[in-house]
Amino acid sequence: MNTSISTLGELRASGYRPQSIKDELRSNLIAKIQKGENVFEGIWGYEDTVIPDIERAILSRHSINLLGLRGQAKTRIARMMVSLLDEYIPVIKDSPLNDDPLNPISYYAKDLLAEHGDKTPISWMHRNERYTEKLATPDVTIADLIGDVDPIKAASLKLPYSDERVIHYGLIPRSHRGIFVINELPDLQARIQVALFNVLQESDIQIRGFKLRLPLDVQFVFTANPEDYTNRGSIITPLKDRIDSQILTHYPKSIAIGRKITEQEAQLTADQKDRVVVFDLAKDLIQQIAFEARQSEYVDAKSGVSARLTISALEDLVSATERRALKNGEAKTHVRVSDFIGVLPAITGKIELVYEGEQEGAGIVANNLVGKAIRTQFLEYFPDPEETRKYKDKANPYQLTIDWFGKGNMVDFLHDFTEKEYAKELNAIAGLRDLVESKHKKANESLKLFLMEFALYGLVEFSMLSKHKLERGMQFKDLLSSMLSMPEDDEDDFDEDDFLRGRG
Repeated sequence: MNTSISTLGELRASGYRPQSIKDELRSNLIAKIQKGENVFEGIWGYEDTVIPDIERAILSRHSINLLGLRGQAKTRIARMMVSLLDEYIPVIKDSPLNDDPLNPISYYAKDLLAEHGDKTPISWMHRNERYTEKLATPDVTIADLIGDVDPIKAASLKLPYSDERVIHYGLIPRSHRGIFVINELPDLQARIQVALFNVLQESDIQIRGFKLRLPLDVQFVFTANPEDYTNRGSIITPLKDRIDSQILTHYPKSIAIGRKITEQEAQLTADQKDRVVVFDLAKDLIQQIAFEARQSEYVDAKSGVSARLTISALEDLVSATERRALKNGEAKTHVRVSDFIGVLPAITGKIELVYEGEQEGAGIVANNLVGKAIRTQFLEYFPDPEETRKYKDKANPYQLTIDWFGKGNMVDFLHDFTEKEYAKELNAIAGLRDLVESKHKKANESLKLFLMEFALYGLVEFSMLSKHKLERGMQFKDLLSSMLSMPEDDEDDFDEDDFLRGRG
């Protein structure tokens, strides 16, 4: 449309025809599908599940409820639907309800049309202004969503309360010809949900004693956690019945999809990207932590494990590595397994335990999840230690390293080791470099060092070595000697990781 048009007469002459928002979304989606365009750019893992369901709902001109656990891009999807709106639409200038010039619904717009006719001024509304979002909280009122009598307006205009002009419209009427989103719908009080019945079914509103019938044109999108998974509230059955399409969202189903989402959303500075090398294995470990958390008996599955965990974890991992490099005066460095200590705050802040107790409980579980992630990913890079114990005809690839520790050797890895100190300690461990060279000969030196350290942590997870927390790092030693030397009453030597694996 020609946005230079400024009066109703000019708009009529241009051939403009009103279109409902649901028809508008439908026609624009059809055009994008025919052109092969991706409406939901940057939404990964939903290509064959959620997105087709959303497109079918839009083509059916349905109201939509996106149902899923936290951190599943529900709100982001709703916001992206704005791209399916026309770039500009004409509205009667200054109308409170974004009135269509050819189909006005408000008292103000009808009065203005009666006075000015074809000279009625119009303005143009951008699609970004046609999106309204409200978080459902216990303090939300009917007046917030639908509207109420405004006594100040009544007094200033000297109007009785029975006059329609004293109404102050809420968010839903003001979203006429737009998209209205209510996040976390179950948190909305039941009596407020009842107020949505007529809007969804009859497209009109009821305000106190007024005989109003405003044919509102709104595309409703709701988001919610599954009813059975929350104690905060539920969607009342009559309202659920009036929502046309309920679409189930989900977490990434693979490590690769999870990585795409995390790398896209992580807020890393140019300096961090230049200074810190993050190996693919480290990125996979972060995703594996989330996968382990979603399956953990200690983590409340009903609460979910948000994708924000992996995003925050990657940011923390890079920052932990960056801090070490800055302290050591190193211009460039790479991530170490020991740097994953910086990831723990991102985990403890994003998981809810099945049994909430002391704050230390979340820390123990976080360490356990990192350990399980290492154990799972270890098998992608090295032979299964459980299987190597059965070797008869060929040498155990881990035997040299295990024997070296068995002779009483131990290694202290401090978190702030320089690159030289880090390499020196790793290279001093018998058999460790040979193990990596035999499996990953083409890896560069930095990656080989990372894999050597990773192998140590993996052998701990498979109960072939032991590790103990130091004030500024981690100590690795022989498992048997560690068990024999552990004082019975010394809680400082109690290994929390071993306890959660049933070996404490």
